[in-house]
Amino acid sequence: MDPTTRHLPQRPGVGYKPQHFSNIIAGADPVKWLEIHAENYMGDGGRPIAQLRHLAERFPISVHGVGLSIGGEGPLDREHLARHRHLNDWLNPASFSEHLAWSTHGAEFLNDLLPLPYTEATLTRVADHIDEVQEALGRRMLLENPSVYLSFSGSHLDEIEFLGELARRTGCGLLLDVNNVYVSCTNRCTSPEDYIDRFPHALVGEIHLGGHDEDRDDSGRPLLIDAHGSEVVDPVWQLYARTIELGGPKPTLIEWDNDVPDWPVLATEAHRAARILDPVLERVTA
Repeated sequence: MDPTTRHLPQRPGVGYKPQHFSNIIAGADPVKWLEIHAENYMGDGGRPIAQLRHLAERFPISVHGVGLSIGGEGPLDREHLARHRHLNDWLNPASFSEHLAWSTHGAEFLNDLLPLPYTEATLTRVADHIDEVQEALGRRMLLENPSVYLSFSGSHLDEIEFLGELARRTGCGLLLDVNNVYVSCTNRCTSPEDYIDRFPHALVGEIHLGGHDEDRDDSGRPLLIDAHGSEVVDPVWQLYARTIELGGPKPTLIEWDNDVPDWPVLATEAHRAARILDPVLERVTA
């Protein structure tokens, strides 16, 4: 299905922000690839497209969608899917991904990525949507595990079973967001280590790392919010190291979308990922 043989390197990448263009061109070490949000690059011209074309000549690019509403009850937006196809056709990225979430209701678009009940009906609907996306784009999609803040009483599959069955039915890969694991497991009072230990690492094509906000719910229990506006916290770095030891080195993205810092801060996060990745990469390639 994938029309190219391009791959993301098993090294750190960062989510690209235009204010960092000059820094990246001047020297991006240790960053070896970049990720963009698809919806920011669906136009036909202008400075954003010109900069992206220039960057794509130097770096592998990953396209991350945030608006397809893969888990929505209604049909996928054909016009939005066509814009995705146009972007992927000319950019020819090394990877394309979306979220296991929904963000539409009827004609309304909600500016959030909302969780799903893990039922057979949901499984069938999401699998059909993934098939439609992969057929339209002519390439394999990676599906990202969500951040969740509660569990649905009607779910009869757990999240890992659900993701694994989607991959089996559709041939899609998985994007493992380690921060989402930590956020979701903390909110649901389950073990993030157990989640990582059970995850099907052979299906993982990309890893995300990001920051979160801390709050308390009405009962005083910890409530974590996936915010993408701060540094990765130590427990998430520890969970990431566990992930790499279990699944081997993977392309790893530093995701920072809100309150975006100056480039040296982002590069420092990428260096920290490299310090975990590099020894494992050296060991498995020796």
